[in-house]
Amino acid sequence: MLHLIHSPVAMGTGDTVTHISKTIHDIAPAAWNICFPAQVEDYDCLLAIEDAGLASFEWRYVTLVENGLIVAAMPFFVCSYALDTTLEAGRVRRSIHKMRQWFPGFLTLRLACLGSPCTETAAIGFHPDVAVSQRAELLRMLLNAFEAYAAQEKCPLMALKDVPETTSSALVDVIRERGYAALGGLPTASLDIDFETIEDYLEGLSASTRKDMRRKLKSLGKVHIETRTDFADLLPQVMALYHDTRNRSEWQFEELTEAYFSGILERMEGRAFCTFYLVGDTLIAANLLVHDDETLIDKFFCMDGEKGRPYNPYFLSWFTNLRYCLDNGLTRYQSGQAYYENKLRLGSTLTANTMFFRHRNPAVQALLKLLSPMFSTDEAT
Repeated sequence: MLHLIHSPVAMGTGDTVTHISKTIHDIAPAAWNICFPAQVEDYDCLLAIEDAGLASFEWRYVTLVENGLIVAAMPFFVCSYALDTTLEAGRVRRSIHKMRQWFPGFLTLRLACLGSPCTETAAIGFHPDVAVSQRAELLRMLLNAFEAYAAQEKCPLMALKDVPETTSSALVDVIRERGYAALGGLPTASLDIDFETIEDYLEGLSASTRKDMRRKLKSLGKVHIETRTDFADLLPQVMALYHDTRNRSEWQFEELTEAYFSGILERMEGRAFCTFYLVGDTLIAANLLVHDDETLIDKFFCMDGEKGRPYNPYFLSWFTNLRYCLDNGLTRYQSGQAYYENKLRLGSTLTANTMFFRHRNPAVQALLKLLSPMFSTDEAT
């Protein structure tokens, strides 16, 4: 564990010590979670991600500790990052892939990135006793430790992944003043559960969408829906659906494992479940979800692209999830990132997320900023 000593901050009387841990096991769950009071994806979620054995990722956690108390925290990861990961399919991307046949490391950099590839956003955690006026200075200290570690690990590229637009301007200013450039990320789609019944919800949609949804929901009579808190013998089938869905995706970064899916259910017991959609004995779709007392998050929906399509499982899952929210008093359904057309027509709103990046070499940073619009994943428009 790396320890960096800094000068005192106004919160207390002792020095603030920066720790960088290689495992979240080094941190007490309650001490971590108190810094992230509104996050569904808490300590247990990060532990499941760490234990999932995702290839090529090294997990790290930076904390600021004062008088034995964690006052600020963020997860981060280190990996080899291909700059064309978010590049749209086309001639340029094909050319890059051909170059990699001869030069495997072409346009690939070692990256240190605050946030997680498997969580919705990059939340910056602060202990609730930390005054708002002190948080910018704590973030500077946190970035100091993060950047020092990135240099130690020979990561020329540093980033923050998916900083939500709800982040205070004072904190965003700290990020910008350190030379990080902004890049549009994938927004987060969510729906307020401000209706009392599914019928009320349908009435709030446009006439054409309402008619289309009623037609699609007729598939309910042909599909068996089952909710479980474990995968049992269905996990191999879920993984087959996951890979089928992933292979149809334009952008691919992390590749999830069996241990990720089972670990989320095991670590987040009572706050995670999976819904299965079957026609006869055939699993056509599966939906992994996590929640707290207010928000339901759709972590991953996967389906058989050929056998599932006639039964409209995506839309069946949408209404199944809304019913879960209504039955359990949840007030927000968060359906995640990407594929916004249907989410918007079904009443969702989008919260913008921003990627921030900085290369240590000023000349390379200037070039990356110039080319960054090509790599933006912002679909909000």
